[in-house]
Amino acid sequence: MGLVAPLAACASTGSGVPTLDWYINPDNGGQAKIAQQCSDASDGKYRIVTQLLPRDAASQREQLARRLAAHDSSIALMSLDPVVVPEFAEAGFLAPVPDDVASASTDGVAKGAVAASTWRDKIVALPFWANTQLLWYRKSVAKAAGLDMSKPVTWDQLIDAAKKTDKLLAVQGAKAESLTVWINALIASAGGEILTNPEASADDAKLGLDTPEGKAAATIMQKIGTSGVGGPGLPSEDEPASLTLFQGTNGSFMVNWPFVWTSTQTAVQSGSLDQSVLDDIGWAEYPQTTEGKQARPPFGGISLGVGAFTSHTDLAFDAAQCIVSPEHQAQYFISDGNPAASLKAYDDPKVQKAYPMYALIRKSLEDAAPRPQTPFYNQISTGLQRTWYPVNRIDPDTTPRTSSDFITAVLRGDRLL
Repeated sequence: MGLVAPLAACASTGSGVPTLDWYINPDNGGQAKIAQQCSDASDGKYRIVTQLLPRDAASQREQLARRLAAHDSSIALMSLDPVVVPEFAEAGFLAPVPDDVASASTDGVAKGAVAASTWRDKIVALPFWANTQLLWYRKSVAKAAGLDMSKPVTWDQLIDAAKKTDKLLAVQGAKAESLTVWINALIASAGGEILTNPEASADDAKLGLDTPEGKAAATIMQKIGTSGVGGPGLPSEDEPASLTLFQGTNGSFMVNWPFVWTSTQTAVQSGSLDQSVLDDIGWAEYPQTTEGKQARPPFGGISLGVGAFTSHTDLAFDAAQCIVSPEHQAQYFISDGNPAASLKAYDDPKVQKAYPMYALIRKSLEDAAPRPQTPFYNQISTGLQRTWYPVNRIDPDTTPRTSSDFITAVLRGDRLL
């Protein structure tokens, strides 16, 4: 794929109103609706037009990075996966966020969302929506296993419960970003970090994999992979596949994002799933890696960046503030199922009605651990997927060290991915 030529800089409409192109990730239409609402609210100052990016995060990153490297002035606003924020900030692809905008856009926002929008102690993008995983469980299975789900549970307890009831534990074992998400949450929940000095250069990067925390994570993954509780489809299991397994007759426990709730409701409404399945679903905090230590569930979502080369920077930040308002975040949560980064949005009665587990989502966002915030994230994530896959071949005594050595060599240019 060749370098994409820049488009016209924030063109104006026939009436002379500047057009701000907002590059968005695919959704159910919620971002386009907000774009129209904010355009209307601007009283003719600008018009926001959404431009659709590819579905997967890696392709989104590639398209935006190529265009921004060419100083594409058509990119006014971008919906960014948090893992690319440091890379884009370090490369000078993001317009500096004014102090007043940074303060306003992070007031009352979940800690994980603020961290994911920060690079070198500065807010470089505006938190828009956030995401985190919960522990979903079948009430009947938890009861049969004798688990009190009102209290924190550990991964070991879940593995034992699945074995005891002859059920399957749904996790994401596919060779994909979801595997990195799982590894990061396990290590963070044990009190460690995949990367201990995220602002360091590639040559000086220090990994926290070959550590007691890394070994604890590998031990849990090995148990699930070799005991059979992960099921035969574990090597190809992503989030949707996990949900299908969980909804089936062998479902027991699952870690997954809040889309689980609306997807299951939709399946019941369409008649493809019985109401009894929905009635049997409960939710709890993400499992503990180490008993007694607060779990650090995964963090995901979208931050809103302003392109460094747009000729309408002030208008773009004005539009961005409108887009990420708590009211629009609540609206987007309800319409598209993507949780709000703003904690204020959870006070909306419509949010609370649509997501009865709203309080747990809000708490989990506060506890969540972002993936490594580094310009070299792509190399680290791909390296983890190369060395921690498949799950049934993980060896707690060797995998963390092998992975650390491989990724370090990649970062220093001694090996290729």
